[in-house]
Order: sequence, then structure tokens, then C-alpha cells
Amino acid sequence: MAGILEQIKGANDIKAVSPSKYDELAQELREFIIHSVSETGGHLASNLGVVELTMALHLCLDLPKDKIIWDVGHQSYTHKILTGRKDEFAGLRSFGGMSGFPKHRESQCDAFDTGHSSTSISAALGYVRAREIKGEDYTVVAVIGDGSMTGGMAYEALNNAARLNSNLIIILNDNKMSISENVGGMSKYLNRIRTNESYVELKSDVETALRKIPGIGDSVAKGVKKSKDSLKQLLIPGGFFEDLGIEYMGPVDGHNMTQLLRVIKTAKKEKRAVLVHVITQKGRGYKPAEVNPSEFHGVGKFDIESGHISKSPNMTYTEAFSKAMLYIGTKDERVVAVSAAMPSGTGLVKFSKRFPKRFFDVGIAEEHAVTFSGGLAAAGLKPYVAIYSSFFQRAYDQIIHDVCIPDLPVVFCIDRAGIVGADGETHQGILDLSFFSSIPGMTVFAPKNKFELYDIMKFSLDFEHPLAIRYPRGDAYEGEQHHRAPIVYGKSELLYEGEQVALVAVGSMVETAIEVKDQLAEAGLHATVVNARFVKPLDTDMLDDLCEKHNMIVTLEENVLRGGFGEAVSDYYMTKGSPVCVRHVGIPDVYVEHGNVARLKQSIGMDAWAISSKILSEVLI
Repeated sequence: MAGILEQIKGANDIKAVSPSKYDELAQELREFIIHSVSETGGHLASNLGVVELTMALHLCLDLPKDKIIWDVGHQSYTHKILTGRKDEFAGLRSFGGMSGFPKHRESQCDAFDTGHSSTSISAALGYVRAREIKGEDYTVVAVIGDGSMTGGMAYEALNNAARLNSNLIIILNDNKMSISENVGGMSKYLNRIRTNESYVELKSDVETALRKIPGIGDSVAKGVKKSKDSLKQLLIPGGFFEDLGIEYMGPVDGHNMTQLLRVIKTAKKEKRAVLVHVITQKGRGYKPAEVNPSEFHGVGKFDIESGHISKSPNMTYTEAFSKAMLYIGTKDERVVAVSAAMPSGTGLVKFSKRFPKRFFDVGIAEEHAVTFSGGLAAAGLKPYVAIYSSFFQRAYDQIIHDVCIPDLPVVFCIDRAGIVGADGETHQGILDLSFFSSIPGMTVFAPKNKFELYDIMKFSLDFEHPLAIRYPRGDAYEGEQHHRAPIVYGKSELLYEGEQVALVAVGSMVETAIEVKDQLAEAGLHATVVNARFVKPLDTDMLDDLCEKHNMIVTLEENVLRGGFGEAVSDYYMTKGSPVCVRHVGIPDVYVEHGNVARLKQSIGMDAWAISSKILSEVLI
């Protein structure tokens, strides 16, 4: 017999499901998500935690008329299923398939494209103000995790939401986690609310008793609201949200459909911003994810029965960085490490355990992480700030003002640089070479393999200026081990000397350049290969030498072409008046969608075959 889930073909179909079947539907949803993600990879624990919450929202709202803004969006799988996209999960996060994040182009039920944290309240507030201006009538809900509440942008939005005189519902999905366990004052504050059952129980008992009084119960219950609010201030320290002017409701069991439906319906009636505090369990319904939610946050393919996650046996760049951090941390007591809520993702867990007093997780607060590190450096320490490339974008102003202008020795460790694959546009690290290189006083380095990453980390210890080191996601390249020239500031590395064509590659593209060299050799063209190493400053001596000996210079970088390494090379030759032909391989002026990294590179002409074919079409052999 077909399950309940088979009855849901599109938005609002869930409303035809009998309340007696809600638990069964929740179980079917979890089973479907676990099975799907085990085959495709994706965000598992976060999605398992919000099944009932998503069901309750869909039961109380009319989609797509009403709007749900998912913070980050990595918990939107149930939402996608309930809006008719169940059959698309076979292609989840694959090239041409369904995104793992909300995308308006996929469905009108995805009200806002998301991918980074702490943005939902701002976007939802924009919808509310637009609703007011246009005189429309629909409900707007922002769903934000307690992890995202460590980000400053959320508080900027709350500050503005407090002035509303119309309804905005903010669902605080509190599971004590972001990717790793939450840190900071807000986490402690929410924990006090979770554990303070006195107010919750008293509030429930008093309201229940009052409403039982014949004839006058409801009016009496409403009349004691001011007393109730005063009592809340006594029993829940701070009353943070209500002090801001935002109605607080909760905490509510995020897996109890009765409670969820009641509180959402109540929240819809308010004529101001309402924050509904919902307690959920990350990974609920799948024991391995319940026990280790961080491991099953963003996960590759895995075996459902054993919980074993498929992983490459090779060392990743993140693991190589982790190893290097332990080494320099042991060698120099000035070394401190800073993470923005991702000690696991950036490889700093081992450092944090070895040197707990020298490790700082500041929460999802990249701007703070950078300026905080500037303070550490100004006070005589050597901070290493490890953040994903696409997340570093959020701290551009702080990098300029608080590190580079005062010329402080902060090392920016740019993980996930280049095309990262399945997470898509919001996570591709394709801009960092451009924006880091544009900053005066910044040095930018990209290692060709894991050994060069070790070497630049050692080099960085005695480098007393801002330094950015960028490295990609995935397995660390181990080729070209025999080429390991000492790192000299601003100098590139000649790997292979040929004629006519010189390939000057940045970081991860060195491996591709070697493949191109081999393919060109089969056609009778023996190309020179240079490992650029330093993107800024340029090795102008090497560029001058290449210009004298070659007819064509080809730059290769896993970054947008605009403002990247290739443009800097062209600018140098043009300023000097050199006649050499320069061609650039990089990412065009587009946002790269989700999919397998190799397939994505092929789609934009960055694979070895496409590059060598283009070179051969222009060079007369």
C-alpha cells in the first residue's frame, strides 16, 4: 500500500492528511531523506531536525502566497518534498539537478535564495515592508537556527524588526548547534531558557485554570498579560527579545505537532514581530546523526545500516593545513587559531585540543573574527584565521581597515578556494583572488600541492605582514614532489622548460597545467610550465623571461577572470609594452552552479582537454 508521502504532489497537499497520520508522515519523510542523502550526499542532520516544524509551517501557511525564508537553507529538504519536488531528489546537488538550498528558479515556494547564515530576518523584514507598501496580505516567516543567531547581521535585523506594527514571525530553531556546537553568550542565554521549566509550566497552568472559568475565563486570561510579562522577566533572566520589542513565545517542543500548530496559529494573529522559540534535535530519527550531528551535517554518501561515511583515503588540503597548524603551534607559542563556527570544517579541531587556550571559535561572525585577529596581532600574537573562501567575502571591510591598513601580521587561511562543487553558487570560492589581491599591503599565495602548503605555513611564521593562503576543497595534490624549491618572497617556480607556449598556473591549476603540457606534447608542442606561487606580488622577473622566450603566455587560475591573476599579468605586459600574446583560463563572469567539480570545470572550459584544444587552435606548430 502506498505511503502517505505519495499523496503529496505539490504545495498545500499536506493539508489533506489526517492529523492522526502526522507522526506517520514525519517518519516517512525522515526515511526518504535518509535514503536519498545516503546515495547523493548532502545536509542530513539539519534536515532531520526540522521535519515536524516544516510540516507545521506548511499546515498553517498557504504557499506560495505566504513566504518562508530559510536561514542558510541547508534544512529545506522537507520543504522541497512538501512542495512537489520529491522525485527530483535523485539528482540532488548534481550538475543540472536540484539544488541543496532554496532556489526561486526551482519553485515559487522558495521565496528567497539562501546559502549563507544570519540573513533570513533581514530578507523577511524586506518582504514585510514590501507587503505594507503594496497593501498586500500574506504571512512572512523567517526560520533561523540558534547557530545563525551568533552572526551580527541577525541582531541588526532584530533591531529593525522591533519597530514593526504588522506581523512577522521569526522561528528560532534551537538545536544547540550550528555545524559544530554553539559558543558564546546567546548560546548560554538560550540554554537558561531551555532549562528553566518553572516559567513554562507556571504559564501553562495559570492560563489553563483561568480559561476554565465560565463566561469570563478568556477575558481574565488576557487581562493578566502584564503580570505574566513581569513574571517572565523574573523567571527568565534578561528577557532579551521582549526587551527589544519583539514578542517571545516558547520554548516549544519542535517535535510536538500539537504544540507547533497552536503556537504558529497564535503567532499569526500578532500585529508585530514575534519570535517563536522551538527546541529541536539535530539528526532526529537516525541514531548515527543524533550521536554525531557535526559529522552528519554536510555528509557524503554513507551506509544507512552502519552509518559509515564514504571518504577518500587520501589526505585533503584541510587535513594538510591541520597538520601544519599543529607543527607551527608547537614551534611558536605566539601562534593562535581563529574559527568562525567551523573548527571541524577548517581542520582546527586537533589544534583546539592541543592548544585550548590558543584557539578561538567566535561563532558565525566572520567580521568579528578578522578584527579580533587584528587585535591579537597588535598585541604581539600570530593569528591564523581559517574561514571558507565564500565566507571570507563577509569580512572584506575588516580585512582592509583592521588588518591591512595597520599592516598587522594576520594569516588568512582560505579553505574551499575555487570550485567546491555540490553546494553551488553560494559556496563556490571563485572571488577570493580578486578581492584579496585588490587590497594594498596584502600578499596572496596559492600552493601547488600539500608539500608547498606546509612550506608556506612555515614561511608565514616569520612574515610580519598580512598574508592570504588559498587552497581548494578535496584531496591534496601530491604530484611534483620533486619540485620543491625553497619559498622566496614574490618568486614563482619553474617546473618544466619548453618553447613557444608558457603555462603560468595558480595553485590548484598547476595539476591541470601538467595535464595540458602532456596533451600538448602529444601534438608536438613542448610547453613551459610555471607554478606562480605568489599571486601578489607578481614575479615580474619570471614574466620578463617568459616574454623573451615564448610567443604565448597562458595563465590558469580557479578564480573569476575579472580582477584575477591573469588580468594582473596582462596589465603588467601592457604597461611595459610587451608584444607577447596573453591568454587567460579562469572562470567567466557567471555564478557557477552546483555539481561535480570536474563536470563543472568542463562546462566552463577549464578542463585540460578544452585548454589544450584552444591553445593548439591558436598556435602554428
